[in-house]
Amino acid sequence: MAEILLSLTIIGVVAAITLPSLTGNINERTWNTQRKAIYARFSQAISLMPAVNGFGTVTEDASGSTITDTAAETFITAGLSKVLKINNICSENLQDCGIVSKITTLSGTISTPKTLKELNSLMAGSLHNGLQSFYIMNTKAAAFETANGESVIVYVNPYCVGDIQSLHWGAYGGRAEGDLYQRTVCANFIFDLNGSKGPNTVGKDIGVMTVMYPSDPVVVAPYPATKTLPSGSYKNASKLCTNYDSEYRLPTLEESYSMFVNKDLFKHVGFTETVYWSSRLAVRPDNNATVSISANMATGEIDDWNAREPYPTWCVKR
Repeated sequence: MAEILLSLTIIGVVAAITLPSLTGNINERTWNTQRKAIYARFSQAISLMPAVNGFGTVTEDASGSTITDTAAETFITAGLSKVLKINNICSENLQDCGIVSKITTLSGTISTPKTLKELNSLMAGSLHNGLQSFYIMNTKAAAFETANGESVIVYVNPYCVGDIQSLHWGAYGGRAEGDLYQRTVCANFIFDLNGSKGPNTVGKDIGVMTVMYPSDPVVVAPYPATKTLPSGSYKNASKLCTNYDSEYRLPTLEESYSMFVNKDLFKHVGFTETVYWSSRLAVRPDNNATVSISANMATGEIDDWNAREPYPTWCVKR
């Protein structure tokens, strides 16, 4: 009897140690599968929409206070719901669509953003970089539930424009017309794979998708690493990602910009608002230097960064 009790005790101890790890691995695999599935469905749906901008009405008074704002709501009702199965739409009480009030990010807990400006203060209002300025209206978020049980909150720029990065290099070394890339973001989604159920944590049941460019839209859903890697040349950046984890790679320019848009969710220990390598390469016409085109996390600008200079690496997986 003593031997049986001892064996049961040992089994119980081993189970107590291993079960949380096994459960965590199972949950992670499930979330990875669900995240890829929602990305596939949304990518297809966005490609079927006749337009991804121009939805709704947004008006403001002289002080910039919103008078009328139906942009995000109409994006869902008149656009996305035509090409995607949606069960419920919420424009005022987002919690009715399973949206939680707090999100656990990579570095702490934040209140769920309810406007484009709350999502990222550099995504709305009067913005400028010294060479140019523009204004993006601060639209409020709307939410919906999918037929698969996900809760999704959407932020919309109803007046998004095309890929301005392709314009010429300016007198100051960068593409003067292409620096302020916020205008190319048409919509941004924060999705919760299981609604209000826990853990409501970025990188687990919570992820993001960003839609860029009104014509031939690009949909990205970056899953950034929980830390950035040391500074080095572009040549070594891809290898750093592979060594970090075989599933990780350098972000595309659009993924890099999605990371900027959602940076308050992706900030982590060691995060600095700076430049990280992207996989987009170009050759400067003025000196034939090979450069990486990527987002500046501090400003929202994009610029060319000499591939031989040392910059940190922030890897992603899909």
